[in-house]
Order: sequence, then structure tokens, then C-alpha cells
Amino acid sequence: MQLSGSISKMHTHLNMGTAQYQLKIGDKLLNINDLIGENISLEFNGQINCANCGKAIKKSYSQGFCYPCCQKLARCDLCIMKPETCHHHLGTCREPQWGLDNCFVPHVIYLANSSGVKVGITRKSNIPSRWIDQGAVSALPILEVDTRLKSGQIEVALKAYVNDKTNWRKMLKNEVDSVDLEQVRDELLPKIQTLSAELGATALKNKALEINYPVVEYPSKINSLNFDKTPSISGVLLGIKGQYLILDSGVLNIRKFGSYNITLTY
Repeated sequence: MQLSGSISKMHTHLNMGTAQYQLKIGDKLLNINDLIGENISLEFNGQINCANCGKAIKKSYSQGFCYPCCQKLARCDLCIMKPETCHHHLGTCREPQWGLDNCFVPHVIYLANSSGVKVGITRKSNIPSRWIDQGAVSALPILEVDTRLKSGQIEVALKAYVNDKTNWRKMLKNEVDSVDLEQVRDELLPKIQTLSAELGATALKNKALEINYPVVEYPSKINSLNFDKTPSISGVLLGIKGQYLILDSGVLNIRKFGSYNITLTY
């Protein structure tokens, strides 16, 4: 069977503790978990269309946009990667209403274990998808605030004590030690108690969420696949973790190739 069209990052949710993935190809959603163990091929046909304006482009920016849209959309601004630099209050947001809808809503500061303990932030409504996208095997929300800016300010403070990056190679090899995130939370929160109070943060007393991934075999060596270098990619689908397809021929980061037009054969 074949499906063709532009792709975007996989849709994710949890079912009985296991990550479920749907790959969007054109206007179709494919339950990609169902293909694990099968031979699949993905062919890039050389066409990329901006995810915002639809214009045909030779190179995409910010995971699927043309350069002009990347420069004008708030979702592509630096403050998305560094929320502590939010400038909406200065009247300089690229899309003020988009900022209100997305940045002035409840945000959660969390701990996750994807390749070791890390701190991160996300919209409350984006749980648990954010953690699945990062390949976290466990995650724990620790604080809630009412704006993205405040969550970024707390994240910066916590980065003095814990990492904020994922080692994607270790994550894909499943080289992840077991960590008691609740204990880490209890050790960290007193260190930022004054800042948390100033920002009106609410402490959360959740239990850590454990996440399993549909993987039958993890790679011992990482071979990163790239449509720009190898337009035709095929192999047995051994699993899915984060936003990566794990094939016996290598790993493919689907999110990296948003707006690429491909044909999937299975």
C-alpha cells in the first residue's frame, strides 16, 4: 500500500502506558505502530511546501516553513526556544493574538528522564505529548504557572542544578538509567523557593509518569538517515521513540523533515 503527501511531526498519545504514533501524510493519518516489524520505504520526491503559506521551497526553516514565514510567525521566533526572552509585554510580538492564545495559558515546568534527568517546560495542554516527543521514559510535572515567560524564568533557574538537553543518541539506544524523579523534585524545589513564590508558581505533587515505547530492538550504533542526502530510505521498522523511526538501516527524525512530500510504501 502507498500513501503520498507532505509530512509533519507524528501525532502522539498514550494508551495503557505505551506511546502511540500517527504519521500524517497529506490529509491521511497512519497508525505507524501497526507497521512495526514490517518492511517500509519512504521516498522523498524533491518537493517541499511551506506549512503556513503552501509555497514551493527548496529549503525549509523551523521544521517546515519558508524563510519569509519563518521571519514573521511568532511560533518561529527565538522566544519559542528560549521562553525567558518572551517580549509580548513590550508590544513587539510578531503575532500578538497567537501569543495570547499560546503563551498566556497555563504552563508546566517538568522533570523528565530521556537520557538522564532534564528540566523542561510545556503548555499544560501538551502533556504527555511533549514527553513522548522527547523520548522520555519517565516524566514529572513539578510546578505550574500562568504564562510561558514565567515558566522560562523558572527553567533558567533550575538549569543551574540540572541539564535541559537530551542526548538523542543515548535516548535512541535506550541507554537510560532509572531515576527517582520525585526525589529529584524534592531536592530542587527548595533551591528556587523564593523565585517560585515571586512568580506565583503552584507546586505539583504528582507521581512520575512511566512511558513505554513500541520498540522491538534498539540500535547499538546510530546511523542518522537524511532525505536531503538519501531521498530513498527503506528497511524494517524496528520501533519508534521520540520523533524517530528506528529502522534496521538507521534512524529517521520525522520532525526534522516537516513539509517534505514523500511516498510511504508498506
